[in-house]
Amino acid sequence: MTTFTEKVFLVVRAIPKGKTLTYKQVAMKAGRPRAFRAVGNILNTNYNLKIPCHRVVRSDGRSGGYNRGAARKKELLHKEGAL
Repeated sequence: MTTFTEKVFLVVRAIPKGKTLTYKQVAMKAGRPRAFRAVGNILNTNYNLKIPCHRVVRSDGRSGGYNRGAARKKELLHKEGAL
């Protein structure tokens, strides 16, 4: 059985370079539409560079948090052409 955390990481790993999903979209794709805050908490624990958690943004269009710093997240998203 796949845990919610594993499902979140699978969804985020599939986000292509230059694209983003919102925390809510990730929660929906992982099977728990109302768990968008949990998605943020899960991604905050991610240090695996193969899981591009910087590609997950807030629904209001702002970039949101990032465990390596918000400025680094914006830098990565600009570099990929997603912002």
